[in-house]
Amino acid sequence: MIELYLAGVILMFLSGLPALAGNLRGERLSAFVLLAGCGLALAGTMAGAFQEQAPRLSLAWSMPGGSLSFALDALAAVFLLPALIVIGLGGVYGLGYFPAASHGPAAARLRLFYGGLSGAIALIPACANSLLFLMAWEVMALCCFFLILSEPQEEATRRAAYIYLAATHTCTLALFALFILLAGETGDFAFPAAGTLAGAAPQAGAVFLLALFGFGLKAGMMPMHFWLPGAHAAAPSHVSAVMSGVMLKMGIYGLVRVSGFYAGQPAWWGWSLLAAGTLSAIMGVAFALAQHDLKRLLAYHSVENIGIILIGLGGALLGKAFHSPALTALALAGALLHVANHGLFKALLFLGAGSLIRATGTRELDRYGGLLKTMPLTAFLFLGGAVAICGLPPLNGFISEWLIYLGLLQSQAAGAGLPLSLAVLAAPALALTGALAVACFVKVFGITFLGAPRKEFIPPPGEATKSMLFPMALLFFCCLLIGLAPASVLPLLQRALVAWIGPAPAAPLPGGMLLADLAPAWWISLATFLLLATAAILFLRQRQTTREAEEGGRPSTWGCGWRQATPRMSYTASSFAELLTGLFDWGLRSDINTGRAVGFFPGLSRFAAHTPDLILDRLLIPFCRLFSRAAFATRAFLHQGAIGVYLLYSFFTLCLLLFWLG
Repeated sequence: MIELYLAGVILMFLSGLPALAGNLRGERLSAFVLLAGCGLALAGTMAGAFQEQAPRLSLAWSMPGGSLSFALDALAAVFLLPALIVIGLGGVYGLGYFPAASHGPAAARLRLFYGGLSGAIALIPACANSLLFLMAWEVMALCCFFLILSEPQEEATRRAAYIYLAATHTCTLALFALFILLAGETGDFAFPAAGTLAGAAPQAGAVFLLALFGFGLKAGMMPMHFWLPGAHAAAPSHVSAVMSGVMLKMGIYGLVRVSGFYAGQPAWWGWSLLAAGTLSAIMGVAFALAQHDLKRLLAYHSVENIGIILIGLGGALLGKAFHSPALTALALAGALLHVANHGLFKALLFLGAGSLIRATGTRELDRYGGLLKTMPLTAFLFLGGAVAICGLPPLNGFISEWLIYLGLLQSQAAGAGLPLSLAVLAAPALALTGALAVACFVKVFGITFLGAPRKEFIPPPGEATKSMLFPMALLFFCCLLIGLAPASVLPLLQRALVAWIGPAPAAPLPGGMLLADLAPAWWISLATFLLLATAAILFLRQRQTTREAEEGGRPSTWGCGWRQATPRMSYTASSFAELLTGLFDWGLRSDINTGRAVGFFPGLSRFAAHTPDLILDRLLIPFCRLFSRAAFATRAFLHQGAIGVYLLYSFFTLCLLLFWLG
């Protein structure tokens, strides 16, 4: 089965070559090859995940310490399943969103690097050797850099691409140190089996901290998220869907896999992830509320959902540390399911955003309005993604967050000590995150699709093409399927739990517990779905009756002289969220420029609000500028252009070295 999977990965790597022809036939052939590769890899992954022994393949490799070692277990399958779906559908979406007819050679380059990114992402979870893992990781990083740089004529695009490049290579340096330390424990660069290393050893703590920094930087964990909003906004929308829905999860995969190598981990591992996840979840959604750019808003929601996943993973580590199998099973199952769920609904939202951008030519929320009338299918599918990301029934986000909630509440089980009981404090933070997410997407959907148009677009916005709507509809169907039939994913989740904990856990996992705890969530989702379906039918019937009455000449109700709302009467993105963002002003530090109305007949004044990123714009960039000025000042002082001065520097250096050696 692993041979079938590898054949699919090879096809994905090669899928961009036909697009170099620069015509429609080459683009379609490229998309077909990509879909074929995703299908083969998906078939091989699912077949291998349910075998008693994870299929392995090891081939000779001339690289010292390296080997072409692959393994497909259920833990890898949890990450590969949504990745392959999103990658394949993103390739189809690109036919309508970024065609060669309108973008020329840039479309061919995008297809080429999209195939390289897809193959590298699909390869990473199956790597069983550190050197092979790092090579696939670097291919993923470089291909993503060139995809962000698809439209290099924009200064913001170039800036975002190079910030991403610096961040991803910093991440890679940390991973080099991590795998060197890991090889020192195991004796070679092969990945150890789950639960075979001692978590109490001092070197294990260093490995975990390096993994938290390196993989956390790739995942966009706050405060290491600074590269993420700009990169997601600059990339083409179907690339943003892959980056957010899939590529970020490779960082989560690294954390999950490395933490699973150890048994007897100390509790501070779990507390660290729980704290980082809580910070990322709350501040990620707070920054999203303050955004005016649709894609930057969605990017900050990626930070939020990475935080939710880390809360679940932190709870699972605490369950292992305090020997609570129920907490371990529920929290890890919720985290892994949220990995898949976030990949699906975030890809749906980014593809919906791409349809809006292609129709209007802008990412600014305040220029949208009334698009429900001209883009009803896009509006419905975007609404589905919004409901899912808010964790509301009947869609999939509700199911995974339900499991994480239950896991946190398990810390209050009978006999739990005070340290473990404190884990329940993450539950209110998770609830606050969900409430803020609902407020944010009420703002987005209301400003974008409802009300009156705020700008006259030429040509007027129209519905997305079929090649763009089909991937969105299929992603929505997957979200609805998991929400209405959560038991269908339980066998894979249970096998992934065993693959993470190892063959001999300290306490047996409660096998039927996940199914029993999902039963109430399933009833809630089903009841909500039936209620919404009934409401939709009644609404459509009422709308049809109203339309027939208007066509029959029935006069409308007098509106007390009210004629029509103007764009100036509508809420803007800033005014809608002002009350909530004001609560987080201590962290957001928004720049607000507003004029004042003076006198009886004041002149025209303007209001502008901008929320820079706290880490990038207020910390890293000012520090780099200060360091650069100091370096230039030092160079001007030291480099006098006199040979005698340089010889004096060398003399003092030699004296210092001799003194140190003596």
